[in-house]
Amino acid sequence: MPLSGKLGILAGGGVLPARIADVCRQGGHPYFVIVLDGQGDPANFADDPYAILRLGAGGAAIKRLHAEGCDTLVMAGTIRRPSLAQLRPDFWGLKFFATSGAQALGDDGLLTALIAALEGEGFRVVGADQLLPELLMPQGVIGSVHPDPADTNDIAAAIAAAKALGARDEGQAAVVRGGIVIAEEGRGGTDAMLQTLGQAANQGGVLGKALKPGQERRADLPTIGANTIENAHAAGLSGIAVEAGDAFLLDRAATIARADALGLFLVGVDAQGNWA
Repeated sequence: MPLSGKLGILAGGGVLPARIADVCRQGGHPYFVIVLDGQGDPANFADDPYAILRLGAGGAAIKRLHAEGCDTLVMAGTIRRPSLAQLRPDFWGLKFFATSGAQALGDDGLLTALIAALEGEGFRVVGADQLLPELLMPQGVIGSVHPDPADTNDIAAAIAAAKALGARDEGQAAVVRGGIVIAEEGRGGTDAMLQTLGQAANQGGVLGKALKPGQERRADLPTIGANTIENAHAAGLSGIAVEAGDAFLLDRAATIARADALGLFLVGVDAQGNWA
């Protein structure tokens, strides 16, 4: 999407925030990065204007973004949700928690409330997918490995399980093997869920990742990358199904190459698990 004004990037972990900064730099669009301490990696922004602020310093972040002239914000990258004690919220944060009931909200509910609060501070909040639409997962099989007919039921069941989990605002991913849900994503994220399955050679099964029903699209879209492929292979899975158009495929060439090398299929599906 065409950008207007100056973009503030609230940067969590992973490569997505740096990709957004790259787009701004290459397009000559003004921007400023707030690297969330302990979440994002400042080394990814060595060539960018940035400041490091802790997650609980909401008031300081808003003040700095206004001082830098930012009128549009994007939240990008992974955020490990801390406890309230770990967060150590400043006055703005305490007010946000008190008025939003954030402690009782799931991740999507919390992000929706946060976006509303940021808009109340005069910012326009956009989604990372609006800035990097080329990173969204396409529909269909990508790479050289295709699902077997026997995988079809597991693909549909894994997407259905991920959707059911998302409806409870508890996660975006699930693993199905032989029609049975054997793992669901928790606070640790997809990679942590896969690692709980341990080393399992060629047992089959499918990882499904999908947007939560009614999810706020401007934050926390499902994401997969080369690490997801490695962990799915280590868990003995046959492949990965991701909701097309509603999830990021990072480092596309490297991710597809790794899936091909390890013999995993990678497929973009609709909300019912269909890809053809």
